[in-house]
Amino acid sequence: MTELAPQSHDVVVALDIGTTKVCCLAGRKNTHGKLEILGVGKVESIGVLRGVVSNIEKTVTAIREAVDICERQVRMKFNTVHVGIAGQHIKSLQHRGILTRESDHNEIARRDIDRLVNDMFKLVLPPGDKIIHVFPQEFTVDSEQGISDPIGMCGVRLEANFHIITGQITAVNNIFRCIEKAGLKVADLTLEPIASADAVLFEEEKQAGVALVDIGGGTTDITIFHEGIIRHTAVIPFGGNVITADIKEGCTVMQPQAEKLKIRFGSALASEVYDNRIITIPGLRGREHKEISEKNLARIIQARMEELLDYVLWEIRRSGYERKLIGGIVLTGGGALLNHADKLVELHTGMSCRIGLPVENLAHGYRESVSSPIFSTAIGLLLKGLQDIEAGNRSTANAAENTSANVDKEPSNVSEEKSPTWLDNVFRKTKEWFEAEPDMDFKK
Repeated sequence: MTELAPQSHDVVVALDIGTTKVCCLAGRKNTHGKLEILGVGKVESIGVLRGVVSNIEKTVTAIREAVDICERQVRMKFNTVHVGIAGQHIKSLQHRGILTRESDHNEIARRDIDRLVNDMFKLVLPPGDKIIHVFPQEFTVDSEQGISDPIGMCGVRLEANFHIITGQITAVNNIFRCIEKAGLKVADLTLEPIASADAVLFEEEKQAGVALVDIGGGTTDITIFHEGIIRHTAVIPFGGNVITADIKEGCTVMQPQAEKLKIRFGSALASEVYDNRIITIPGLRGREHKEISEKNLARIIQARMEELLDYVLWEIRRSGYERKLIGGIVLTGGGALLNHADKLVELHTGMSCRIGLPVENLAHGYRESVSSPIFSTAIGLLLKGLQDIEAGNRSTANAAENTSANVDKEPSNVSEEKSPTWLDNVFRKTKEWFEAEPDMDFKK
């Protein structure tokens, strides 16, 4: 057996641990800055319930299988992975942070914003919760509000609104435990709807206002953007699996047959089914075949989809951005593959809708299979990993540049005279004026 080479520094590995599938993707950036997919490993997930690990051993087995498939395709041994997290335990909250700076003459720098962000991680949360992400929104410098980027400005009081995403510590720890038992390390943990948004949304949509609805197997994730900023996130604790369960009950068939009916013949809009074909399903041993009307199947699916969209609408209204979403709704995830799903969304919500495919950032000649909405989260995790690599390279380059500048600087025992600033000139002239005033009085 050929020994695999270790993971290259420019290759990123993403792991999407979902309710219905565990997906491993490996990729890197090509010379044109596009994402090149090197390997895809996808297996059935049997240890995850509603986005949360419910059986560690089964999840570890599925992770190892998916990673092995991907490793064989890439011919490389993986060490670290970028992982997504979801589930009904995910919550979001808004908080305001304040930083009082020592001087209003020094420009606001990145370290000031980092201090504000780090302070958010000290928030007191309900027992068992942990902060996963902190996203700055608008800043206020002294009395100037609505600033998107305060770096370079001067001011004493720096304030910011933050969108904070939390999750249960046990759910996070279980994911880390599964990854470690599979012989890997976690490079970063990202909320899955945030990753999906990076893969399928355009910057124009984020500026105009858009709601991303990712319908997975066990959960439906919602992310709302406006003016390029994350405004609201939510997780609805059911997804495509409840549709399969309804078909199983309504048509009195087995679970695998219900899933096949949904995928092959399902429609989210009963009015779009014109032929009303009869679908024949083989019965159990010694029993007669079952016949199901295609229109009745669509009615079952539509009823559950409408209930799901009611929850989505409630979350959009709760966010306060219902009338600001010019970009409407973008549908992704496995649930977006249902026939006429986008039409049902438009009819039920009154908003425009499109299906989000994760192809915008892919290099030319990508595999057709990875263009499916079911890979939106995994491709978003790859993009996040590549961003981290670029940020690390920039930090290393800046550090090297500063070190080089210090080394090149000639040592001198004579202190260098600094050029006077505008403020120094003001102080000097003021001092001269006060010192000259008594002399003028004396002359009088």
